[in-house]
Amino acid sequence: MLRKLIKFLQFVLLLPVLPILGIVPRSSAEALMPEEYQKEIIEHVPEMSSIMKLGYKAPNMSRAQKRIPCLSVLPTAYFSNPGPTARSDASDYKHKRLTTMAWENKYLDAEELNVIVAIPEAVLDDSDYDLWAEIKPKLLEAYGIAFDQAVYYGVNAPAIWPDAIVPGAMANGNYITLGEKGDIYDDILGDGGLISLIEEDGFMVDGHVSAMGMRGKMRGLRDTAKQPIFKSVYKEGIQGATRYELDGEQMIFPTNGSIDPGQSLIISGAWKQLMYAIRKDITWKLLTEAVIQDPITKEIVYNLAQQNMVALRSSMRLAWQIPNPINRLQTDEDERYPFGVLAPAGS
Repeated sequence: MLRKLIKFLQFVLLLPVLPILGIVPRSSAEALMPEEYQKEIIEHVPEMSSIMKLGYKAPNMSRAQKRIPCLSVLPTAYFSNPGPTARSDASDYKHKRLTTMAWENKYLDAEELNVIVAIPEAVLDDSDYDLWAEIKPKLLEAYGIAFDQAVYYGVNAPAIWPDAIVPGAMANGNYITLGEKGDIYDDILGDGGLISLIEEDGFMVDGHVSAMGMRGKMRGLRDTAKQPIFKSVYKEGIQGATRYELDGEQMIFPTNGSIDPGQSLIISGAWKQLMYAIRKDITWKLLTEAVIQDPITKEIVYNLAQQNMVALRSSMRLAWQIPNPINRLQTDEDERYPFGVLAPAGS
């Protein structure tokens, strides 16, 4: 009798939280638009983007545009009493002389990046199916690929964004074609090679992004002692991973397909000169009766209502810029660029 009374009391106490007939409980829909994943997307997109891995992350933007004051004129110091051979006019050099500094504005312009994931309703009905565990990695990968290709090559890039890195380096003359200097070592590290071109512009190279095909080419190169030239081994125990380096700086081999070996084999640069920023307002919208159309062929890809599907539309806004401030080695902005490209032979 006591056991029955306890069960009855448990039932009464649970009544306020039982689902009401005709209401979809939160547990059935929270997997579609969970707030915690908004922050996760922002935090994990850099893992899918080589640009974000190497570049400088500016604070998140609160508006569509952010102004970046960039140094454009450097000051000059003078001695008060130079010798007569140093005097070019009759000025009184015993008085302190004036100098100047100047800044110009560069801008981070946030543009929207979108992705739509269509999901059969039958999948959503399966409460044991971890939907986000399948969708999230592909969603992050899509964001990373789109951003990287826009920054590297200008693929589908917003018109307001700066010139992409590879075209920018080519226009500046910071490129070497494979075999131009004789071998890969000289192409990259030799006098007049890829790294030297960037250094002459006043920047120290701090990273490299390479096409996967270059991994095998560099792995096979040996010095006179038959030791690998382009590889440094870091051990975290017996099974430690191998890191590839050039001139002591890390190399990244993106596996997301963002690097086009027909345009660039290696992209080297002073990556901290590249800034990117993310707007916080990631938006999500659940589409239930929409028609999804291929923007190129205009064909209907999905008719959600007819095919018993729903689609999750996600958007994020982000920006990037290369301020390219003046430095002592190269004061002409038109001749100064912090990136260089090893281009394929014949390009």
